[in-house]
Amino acid sequence: MSTALSAASRSNARLSPARRIRNTLMGGLILLATLAVVAPLILIFLYLLREGVGALNLDFFTKTPAPEGETGGGLLNAILGSITMLAMASVIGVLVGVAGGIFLAEYPRHPLMPTIRMISDVLAGIPAIVMGLVAYGLIVLVFGFSGLAGALALGFLMIPIVVRTTEEVLKLVPLNVREAGLALGLPQWLVIMRIVLPAARGGIITGVMLALARVAGEAAPLLFTAFGNPNVNFNPSKPMSALPLEIYRGATSAYDENQRLAKAGALLLILLIFATSMLARYVTRQRK
Repeated sequence: MSTALSAASRSNARLSPARRIRNTLMGGLILLATLAVVAPLILIFLYLLREGVGALNLDFFTKTPAPEGETGGGLLNAILGSITMLAMASVIGVLVGVAGGIFLAEYPRHPLMPTIRMISDVLAGIPAIVMGLVAYGLIVLVFGFSGLAGALALGFLMIPIVVRTTEEVLKLVPLNVREAGLALGLPQWLVIMRIVLPAARGGIITGVMLALARVAGEAAPLLFTAFGNPNVNFNPSKPMSALPLEIYRGATSAYDENQRLAKAGALLLILLIFATSMLARYVTRQRK
């Protein structure tokens, strides 16, 4: 690091005064643009830390919400509901996403490759609320509101993220690794399963973690699918609560206690997403 900085300072010293001024000016503009992006995130986090940290007590993690307008209670039902639906969504998102990424990376000449890529790109651009409407039409209209419908909507949102990450990570595996496996007489599918995927395992895990962090805060698709439940529920065929749902309902409530719980839930959600992102970075660095 010190060598790079000294080299940069020597290069800057050789610049003409006019170029040095322009260089300093552009560096300042880049710094201001960075602060403009980061400042709102910091302000939101500080606001939630000030308003919601007081509600992060034992009751918050061990009790269900109190009746509307009453004090006390917690978001145990939402915490367990989010974990349950994210676990079910991971089954859908990981299986379909990894399979799609393998197909795009390892079978570029297949006739279906352009179609699969187009579907993946379209899924990546579809708003979350539309995914909720799709799950509503497929499951809710037939079987009613349920945690399974919410997990399906979240799984749909995970698929394009996992597909893109898996494809890019598999492309980083050297070609001679595949050729070595094929030279031993292994079929292509076995080379992919036994050689290529283990080599890219760290990047794939990172993509899955980032996809989970991405969908963990979605409330719009859950309004049409999981619907919410004031009680703890592990039955995926019944309505189920989640942190984004409780945050939305508490923030739109007229009672201060519900708003306080909503701010605490938003703080917890941000901390969970931050921890997941940091864990993904740690896994990536460990695999390098």
